[in-house]
Amino acid sequence: CQSLPENLLFQLLGLSIATLSTVTHYGLHFTLISDISLETNSYRVIHHAAFYFGICLSMTLILAALLSSAATVRESQCLTAMGFFCFALAFCGLIPAACWRYTHSTEVEDSMMDVYDLVYEEVRRNASSFRRHELTAIHEAFLCCGKHSPFGDTANVERKTCPSGQVHDEGQDCLREIQDFLKKHMDFVSTFLGIAIGFTVYGMILTSFLWFSIHFSSNLARKGKYILR
Repeated sequence: CQSLPENLLFQLLGLSIATLSTVTHYGLHFTLISDISLETNSYRVIHHAAFYFGICLSMTLILAALLSSAATVRESQCLTAMGFFCFALAFCGLIPAACWRYTHSTEVEDSMMDVYDLVYEEVRRNASSFRRHELTAIHEAFLCCGKHSPFGDTANVERKTCPSGQVHDEGQDCLREIQDFLKKHMDFVSTFLGIAIGFTVYGMILTSFLWFSIHFSSNLARKGKYILR
């Protein structure tokens, strides 16, 4: 049967996923791009969907751990079955999420870079004060400065929007910095997805053994006893 440390581990995993989802949703880099992105850009939809999925997943894992703990204490087959259902539900959500992560690996990256390209080119064409403020905020958040543009000299844009004292060179190209930042974050997310899938399978196996152990021990306890009617 499941021990208290194992159930505590499932709860910690759920809390970790909730924390990661919250940091992703409210983190400066992500909220900045989300606020700037247009409705036609897919990033905003992905941004909100990832947050709600993470919160629902964390709540499901925490609920499964609590139900399993209660089932162990009370030796209840009903609670055990409900715990198994929660683990199975989390597993059914994690598998499509992991598949989406690998089949759409560049979609988030492309949508973020499209936002930067849009803002940068608008500032380069008409020097809009509103867009210039957004571009400056991106440069300060990602610690980068401009990009290599095929449309001519960009020194004027970078001089007005880059942080003071920052020199534009190849190592500070914003498109590359956004790509590197997102790659590190998505690798972290992939690691969490793999761990969560492993733990949900482990949880389903444990709750199955717990259900059968309760079922057979209950039958053995009644063996040889008779009820007078």
